[in-house]
Amino acid sequence: MTFTRMHSSFTLLTIAILSSLFSSCDKQNHVDEATKDNILIIGNSGEPADLDPQVVTGVLESNIITALFEGLCGQHPSNDGEHLPGAAISWSPNDNFTVWTFKLQPNGKWSDGNPVTTQDFIYSYERILHPKFGAKYASMLYYIKGAEDFNKGTTKDFSNVGVRAIDSHTLEITMRAPIPFLPDLTKHYTWYPVPKHIIEKHGGMVAKNGEWTEAGNLVSNGAFTLSKWVLFDRIECIKNPLYWDSPTVQLEGIHFLPISNAYTEARMFFNNQLHATYTLAPELISYSKKKYPENTKLDTYLGSNFLRLNVTQPQLKSIHLRKALGHAVNSQAIIDNILQGGQEQATGLVPNMGEYQAAKEMFYDPELAKEHLAKSGINPSELKLTLLTTDREGSKVIAEALQDMWRKTLGITINIRQSEWKSYQKAMSDLDYDICTGGWIGDYPDPTTFLDMWKKGDGNNRTGWSSEEYERQLTKAELTEDPLQRIRTLEDAEKVLLGETPIIPIFWYTQCYLKHQSLKGWHPLILNNQPYKFISLEQIATVPEA
Repeated sequence: MTFTRMHSSFTLLTIAILSSLFSSCDKQNHVDEATKDNILIIGNSGEPADLDPQVVTGVLESNIITALFEGLCGQHPSNDGEHLPGAAISWSPNDNFTVWTFKLQPNGKWSDGNPVTTQDFIYSYERILHPKFGAKYASMLYYIKGAEDFNKGTTKDFSNVGVRAIDSHTLEITMRAPIPFLPDLTKHYTWYPVPKHIIEKHGGMVAKNGEWTEAGNLVSNGAFTLSKWVLFDRIECIKNPLYWDSPTVQLEGIHFLPISNAYTEARMFFNNQLHATYTLAPELISYSKKKYPENTKLDTYLGSNFLRLNVTQPQLKSIHLRKALGHAVNSQAIIDNILQGGQEQATGLVPNMGEYQAAKEMFYDPELAKEHLAKSGINPSELKLTLLTTDREGSKVIAEALQDMWRKTLGITINIRQSEWKSYQKAMSDLDYDICTGGWIGDYPDPTTFLDMWKKGDGNNRTGWSSEEYERQLTKAELTEDPLQRIRTLEDAEKVLLGETPIIPIFWYTQCYLKHQSLKGWHPLILNNQPYKFISLEQIATVPEA
């Protein structure tokens, strides 16, 4: 299938989609009703796997968890680099950023009235790092001295981990190296406190049964509390009157709808049933920009889309074959003809951020791709490879585009295997694939959020690849106090990763979505980590019907 034909078929598909979206507009205006009641209604992609901050790994779960819980530092509503008080009222590092002291809010409470203390944080950190708990995101806390050894079972005594309570409201954290960006880390849900007194009632520290996060059981310390969870229908949160900064919170509640189909979500928005969508289907971007320019948002998003290559697969052990596959991918054609959301062609894994200069290692070059294939010594007709992707709309179109590129440039026939989300995740973790579509949204604004995951044994690596030289460069960067030299060393580490090509970068994300004019205080943030406490709703004219 050529890209010309693909674009034509997309045009026909767009006409059909638009017809279905607007042929029967729903006269019920849920947005106006919800706005009057100060209830925010937003799409959230799918049903969350859990609401336990130390179990989940996804963005859709994070969207809900950040309404319910709060870390030591809070997110500024419009300035990515500014840190606000959260569960901590203040914090300070020592001279070389290896020891941080956090003073907790004196009136910080759990939603059941119990005080939030340093013991809650220490319990939470021990829980996520406990080897028997098996948290997939435990590595997020490896910056703490002794945390990695405890998590891997090298040491058994948690007192060897660098967290201690100076008193009930003063927490000291000792890092394994200078970590000037710790306030950014504490905004991530893996660093949030969890209620010891509730978890111990529902199985104890290492239990992962999900009972404590059910509606009626869950106790949280954030601006909202969980009031209702109807599977595959909605999650309802209401304002937490015991939150330390409750007067700032203007919303009375938030409803998260697990709408997995982007076209259904768009229809609901245009029929005034949502204040904001989770995403916007590529086929609708051009139309929405023309018809509803004030509602259509294409924001910068700190994320990278790439392909994982299973280097334990016999044929993919060849670096030359991996490079051949990479240089045969025309990322710009995928952006222009399929995505259409202002994404940027990825020449490396880490997007440009601050002083970090994005790598220029991966690019479309058909002749270079053929040279690498020849150097691999592999006969393309003998290759039997499969591309694993999700069953979501759009995934197959991108997979077919990749399939077409590899066939035309290299003469390689690659099959496509689509799986629903949980099966797809399991296959990745089990290395039950050859090539796999993937992506990563930054957890914090530092290059290490993209680079640390490729260490040996990291739960998010899922390629079978590791490199002692790569990890040596990461360690060197961590121990470097000069900020600019640290960045240059991280750039060197990425060159090692891309040089061995266990991944093929494709594009850097944008956040494409629809936002109602009544939604105020919702600003573009590179992590899209909206602090709901600053959001408000204003009665205005609704989105006009098509």
